[in-house]
Amino acid sequence: MRSLLLAVTLLLLPLAVWGEIIHRERSLYQTILIDRRGAELCLQFSIRRDQRNQSCINKRNPKKMVFSYTRMMMASLLLNPQPRRILVVGLGGGTLPTALAALLPEAIVHVVEIDAAVVRVAEEYFGFAQSEVLKVFTQDARVFTKRAGSRGETYDLIMLDAYNGDYIPEHLMTREYLEETRALLAHGGVLAANTFAVSRLYDHESATYASVFGEFFNLRLNKSANRVILAATRALPQLATMRTRAARLARPLSAYGVDIQDYPSSMSRDADWDRNARVLTDQYAPANLLNRD
Repeated sequence: MRSLLLAVTLLLLPLAVWGEIIHRERSLYQTILIDRRGAELCLQFSIRRDQRNQSCINKRNPKKMVFSYTRMMMASLLLNPQPRRILVVGLGGGTLPTALAALLPEAIVHVVEIDAAVVRVAEEYFGFAQSEVLKVFTQDARVFTKRAGSRGETYDLIMLDAYNGDYIPEHLMTREYLEETRALLAHGGVLAANTFAVSRLYDHESATYASVFGEFFNLRLNKSANRVILAATRALPQLATMRTRAARLARPLSAYGVDIQDYPSSMSRDADWDRNARVLTDQYAPANLLNRD
């Protein structure tokens, strides 16, 4: 518990000048900063009086995932090891879509990013590159989801990783949005969502996901202040199945610093939230709850 509280404290601490700011840009949505310390570059969003790292890359080892939450998101492959169509909501520095495109060369990877400036920065500073199979749609995720659904498009894996400088945008946390997102999942499709392990919204978020997906996996690690929700459109796999898949994925994921074999035993089905918590909806998504503990 003490180590978790320390990790949360460090995560939430304002990052005022912890390195050299080599790029500053005001977009339509936020101030974008690129912070450099040695070989490490970090993307930061500044909305109020401070900024926090959104994505980091080590130029000496660009494949290795710097943040534990990006490594944890790869646990989605334990539910579906071979997704052919992937949607990532939120680009950041492009760590997740770049890794998925390399690991799954036959897959199509679509990314939704509302801020065109984030796309430019990811390409210029983080080595992100679009291709025939890796494409960015500069659009609000809610709009993209509605339009993709109306076209009958589906995805085998959807990753929700959209953040501004404060928290997940409110309209991407509601039951209505999750219902629209679930409708985009193919049969056997998997959803992975990055949230915080310590948050005033924890119970509300959990209740909202449960209302749409039913039972889901909670992936929480002592060394991370994040938690990853893993849900599917069919029954969740058993522990033995995930361990077998983890053994097969261990070698290709090791280059990214992902200890995938550690994850199955940490993926819990237990409801560790207040079951009476109110579900977040388009009519009830109170902004005051977005302030994390």
